[in-house]
Amino acid sequence: MINSILLSLSLPSTNQIELQEEIEEMKQLALTMGYKIDSAIVQNRNKIDQSTYFGSGKIKAIVNQCKELKYRTLFINDELKPGYFKRIQKIAGESILIIDRTKLILDIFNDHARTVEAKKQIELASIQYMMPRLIGQWTHLERQMGGIGTRGGPGEKQIEIDRRLLRKDITKLKKDLLTIEKQKNTQRKSRKNIFKVALAGYTNAGKSSLLKAISGYDAYIKDQLFATLDTTTKKVKLKDGANILLSDTVGFLRKLPHDLIASFRSTLGEIENADLIIKLVDVNSTDIPGHISTIEDTLAFLKCQETDSIIVFNKIDLTTDKKLFQYLKEKYKNSIFISSLNNLKINQLLDSISVFVNRNLKQYDLIIPHKKSNLINKIYEDTNVLKRFDDYENIKLTIKTTHEIFKMYEKKVNDL
Repeated sequence: MINSILLSLSLPSTNQIELQEEIEEMKQLALTMGYKIDSAIVQNRNKIDQSTYFGSGKIKAIVNQCKELKYRTLFINDELKPGYFKRIQKIAGESILIIDRTKLILDIFNDHARTVEAKKQIELASIQYMMPRLIGQWTHLERQMGGIGTRGGPGEKQIEIDRRLLRKDITKLKKDLLTIEKQKNTQRKSRKNIFKVALAGYTNAGKSSLLKAISGYDAYIKDQLFATLDTTTKKVKLKDGANILLSDTVGFLRKLPHDLIASFRSTLGEIENADLIIKLVDVNSTDIPGHISTIEDTLAFLKCQETDSIIVFNKIDLTTDKKLFQYLKEKYKNSIFISSLNNLKINQLLDSISVFVNRNLKQYDLIIPHKKSNLINKIYEDTNVLKRFDDYENIKLTIKTTHEIFKMYEKKVNDL
């Protein structure tokens, strides 16, 4: 474990409860990457210092403290603009690495990315973060380049060459991700007639364990921030026979960089295309309203704040605070309380999902000639078959489904 210090800024307008929550998040984020924050220092100021964000005196004092303790890392509980980053790193020198909140999140994403898509998404976000900070991170790149045998033109600085190459990387990554997104959109179109449910929530709220509890899929579950970066979608048949597609998605976090959200746009497409969003919240969080607000803000950024949703409080097995339950039930009407890990009250959640699914379902009769019996298995997959009667000429089915699916199979039955 690598010891380190965390520095935060508090202004007169700062919400102290949210600040403490952010500090605890930073400790968890750092721990995920093998760092232990021994000291969390809060600098109180009336306004942001225009040169070093915190004030040069404070930065020098913290840097000296790091040197005395032989710490090589200083975390900043904010995304530092390139100018601030450059000046703080200059004061810190080469012996102490400055890592702001965004860089730490990017490092975690990079470490946890598994699929080609996730790796490309995080690479794009990392390059976009790195480009304006090149001088701040690598001052040796400012040396002049040029002449015969070099990549740059006459008098071109290494820093300019690196930026040019990074811009090429960005163009290629965006092109690759666009290809992947087109493939995903084709997949989504092929399942447009099935009801789609997306799990959205704060990181480590238990989305993957809920996916496992409902679908039986052996999802990767770990008590760690951003353990899951890749979307997993599973088909689930509800007890009334209706089918849904259930998707686990990347977790949200306060101050999650918009560049990162934009880079993961195709992954978050499962939320954008959902008919119902399960807003999953850890009931043991010290700032439940803050977590819900973060979920709402992210959904608004994705332009899907109007999608039907259910607030679900998870991990109820870890608390016995009856007053908390009563307060949440009154504040968040129609919310549901579960434990995904211990399968507590999962059926109540499934019943609520069924209500939304069945709002658009109606009962239809479908007569299928035996020569079209190859459609039967697919009909059973895509609809809820309530009755079946076979005679010498036809198979008569009473199904419950959407009007679109009924018309699709009616057309297939009638096609010559």
